[in-house]
Amino acid sequence: MQTPLLRLGTRGSPLALAQAHEIAGRLADAHGFDRSEVEIVVIKTTGDAVTDRPLSDVGGKGLFTKELEDALLDRRIDLAVHSSKDMPTVLPAGLDLAAFPPREDVRDAFLSGKAKTLAELPEGAVLGTSSLRRKAMALMARPDLRVVEFRGNVATRMRKLEEGVADATLLAMAGLNRLGLRSHVASVIEVWDFLPAVGQGAIGVETRTDDLRVRELLAPVNDPATATALHAERAFLATLDGSCRTPIGGLAVLRGAEVHFEGIIVSPDGTRSHRAARTGAIADAAELGRDAGAELARRGGPNFFSGG
Repeated sequence: MQTPLLRLGTRGSPLALAQAHEIAGRLADAHGFDRSEVEIVVIKTTGDAVTDRPLSDVGGKGLFTKELEDALLDRRIDLAVHSSKDMPTVLPAGLDLAAFPPREDVRDAFLSGKAKTLAELPEGAVLGTSSLRRKAMALMARPDLRVVEFRGNVATRMRKLEEGVADATLLAMAGLNRLGLRSHVASVIEVWDFLPAVGQGAIGVETRTDDLRVRELLAPVNDPATATALHAERAFLATLDGSCRTPIGGLAVLRGAEVHFEGIIVSPDGTRSHRAARTGAIADAAELGRDAGAELARRGGPNFFSGG
């Protein structure tokens, strides 16, 4: 059997596979080789295996990346494709994010058979979500809501909604678009009212830092605007030591020659929040994110996320 040109590692969910095939297609188009030259290697992560508990109870973001990163370090794969919002801010030594293709829709979507918007849900309605950010921000707007845990891939969460486990849920528009499920959306939430997770809508491609061949192949896949935005957002999150245990939102967008960044921290019960915004030169994107994160860390204090 012929050795593939590239071995691309991914989780096995429909969304992860859609993202993996997008990267394989972009690589093939950029270099003129057949897509079959990119072998898709499915790797089950701890986050995929543990579906009965909140991620915040069993380790957070690294649950969706560790096994893929182990495969990279062991040279069983050449690159790993991730949802950027699943990526910890500190990566293992010898690995880094080498490419971000153009970003999809960054907004959150509201799905419900009982209301068109979050505001229109009946008093005391049940919202299903596994995201502490979405829970906290929804409770900011609707403190009367009851929030229940909603783990699983997109199809699983949509099935739970249909079965009446919850009256509504919130999902990323990017994932629904990539899966061709936009028609299920009741409404799209305004992004500056409901700041997304850091990296939401962006695919991140991780490689070994010393693998120059793969890094050169990935260069045409990288979108500089998306990469700049992610540098600002990830620096913001790193400053706050953010994880799946902390309700944090942040978004950077390019406006001409400048980057505009906004970030938010919310107490888990939605009763308190702080926002910060920065605008500056593209070259200073990461510093803008760090500075906004430092401001919110000061304003929130050391016990903000634990309710102190």
